[in-house]
Amino acid sequence: MQSAPDTPPRGFRHASVLLDGAVDALVHDPDGAYLDGTFGRGGHSREILSRLSPRGRLLAIDRDPQAIAEAAAIDDPRFTIERAEFARLDEVARAHELHGRLAGVLLDIGVSSPQLDDPERGFSFLRDGPLDMRMDPTRGESAAGFIARAGEAELSRVFKEFGEERYARRLARAIIARRTERRFERTADLAEVVKTAHPAWEKHKHPATRVFQALRIQVNGELEQLDAALEAALEALAPGGHLVVISFHSLEDRRVKRFIRHHVRGDTHLPRGIPIRDEQLERRLEAVGKAQRPGESEVKENPRARSAVMRVARKRY
Repeated sequence: MQSAPDTPPRGFRHASVLLDGAVDALVHDPDGAYLDGTFGRGGHSREILSRLSPRGRLLAIDRDPQAIAEAAAIDDPRFTIERAEFARLDEVARAHELHGRLAGVLLDIGVSSPQLDDPERGFSFLRDGPLDMRMDPTRGESAAGFIARAGEAELSRVFKEFGEERYARRLARAIIARRTERRFERTADLAEVVKTAHPAWEKHKHPATRVFQALRIQVNGELEQLDAALEAALEALAPGGHLVVISFHSLEDRRVKRFIRHHVRGDTHLPRGIPIRDEQLERRLEAVGKAQRPGESEVKENPRARSAVMRVARKRY
């Protein structure tokens, strides 16, 4: 699965969100094997390695070739990275004979700062660049491709479901009308059309924010990836292993919260009064503490951290 790294971009800084809190919650056995399902630029991975003993081990995953390139700088025999979608973390763990043996899995969901800050990646409406938005720019359909082929109903659905955009249909209609003249190829072009068509701008928020979020989620299949990764992580963890998930918007956090709650409660469909043992309820997780958010100092230093939510659970069996 591992591939040769490409040259990493220069000058793009990334600050890992909830760095100490996430690693504190994750690493409970210095001798254990851990999986960082979203390497990004390696902030969490490097901190995890600093907490491990010589017998510890860290396996990381990322689908972004620039992240793989960044990982090449880590010269540590305890560390391995694979280029893969995090939804496939169970396959990666099996390939390294760690399935069912992991002491912890960390998922830091979302887009890294270098991805947002690099105009060539096409994630940001603030910097003009190719309308791409793919986490792995070598695979799949770009945002430009999706906008070129999607009908009004599909665009509207994506904006509403993935961006929670109130004016989804109106904006979809404006995009369809403009693309009959010429294809959307640049982020600034799309942002300007959305900005002009949007009837109600939110204070301190660019009117294209929700549309760009929705397109990014659509292009990368992010919610489906998250659902699959959560299920895969549960199976890949050893009993007593910790699951730590950091999400950055309500669509992600609701899924994480629902997943943990479901496995904490177990099978709630059984009729009342049936005498059963606790293990028959299949309560496979226990929540560890409450949801955590970045403190004021972290948000001040890194404003992009303001929406982050971290949830932690422990696998029972």
